[in-house]
Amino acid sequence: VQLQASGGGLVQAGGSLRLSCAASGRPMSDYAMGWFRQAPGKEREFVGSITWRGDRTYYPDSMKGRFTISRNNARNTAHLQISSLKPEDTAVYYCAARYAGNYESPAGYDTWGQGTQVTVSS
Repeated sequence: VQLQASGGGLVQAGGSLRLSCAASGRPMSDYAMGWFRQAPGKEREFVGSITWRGDRTYYPDSMKGRFTISRNNARNTAHLQISSLKPEDTAVYYCAARYAGNYESPAGYDTWGQGTQVTVSS
């Protein structure tokens, strides 16, 4: 499967963004999907994950409340909604597909999109 993330941009603090991840090559429904982000000089950080069927989502405590992951298998897309954006949310956001493995670790994912830049101005 190939993944392409989109929807990033420059946003003022307090605003919202909806990032998208489009899959091609194989049905997205074959995979659980995850979102990560990486700020300059920092390690890649787990944002959240959604099961292949979309019936469960998982977020670290630091992401609960402002981040919402969804998916539409019929359209081979997944989304990350971010609300109440803060300057510290500035990072490159990646979507990734996982067949098996630890959903919280980048190592648990098999395929990555190229990332989309989110910049939040204060």
